Amino acid sequence: MSTKPTYEQAQLHLQVYDQRREAKLRQAREWFFKNYFAETFDDSARIAAPGTENGALVMMVFSYWEQACALLNYGLLHEDLFFETSGEFFRVWERVKGILGEGRKRFSNPLFLAQVEKAAERFEAWSESRTPGHIAAMRQMMKQMQNQLSTTAKA
Repeated sequence: MSTKPTYEQAQLHLQVYDQRREAKLRQAREWFFKNYFAETFDDSARIAAPGTENGALVMMVFSYWEQACALLNYGLLHEDLFFETSGEFFRVWERVKGILGEGRKRFSNPLFLAQVEKAAERFEAWSESRTPGHIAAMRQMMKQMQNQLSTTAKA
């Protein structure tokens, strides 16, 4: 997007950001990034089963980013502004993309997190065109963080 954000897009962007500051969502995001490491759908069910507090936290993170990405994908948010300031959704995507296919099949919902997926695909291309190698470096950092958290949890 080569245009500047409109006033309305900037206002909506700030409202989306303001929602991230809500206490329960902050708690959910913090829990998610410290604890949600699922390599299989069964891992996900073990870590954050539906109907449990952890399941509710995960769904809060998923639904927040799905809504924010839907606003982006429908053109209500300015893409460059969103991508420059909202990379967290991509970290969520990286955590779930390997198990999402199985989850979509089990729940007969091929659209589950489809907005996040669509935004993540565009973000990856956007990022590589502006900062080649950033995505690979981010993935490496995320893997190191996961290893550190796993080591700390086992100690």
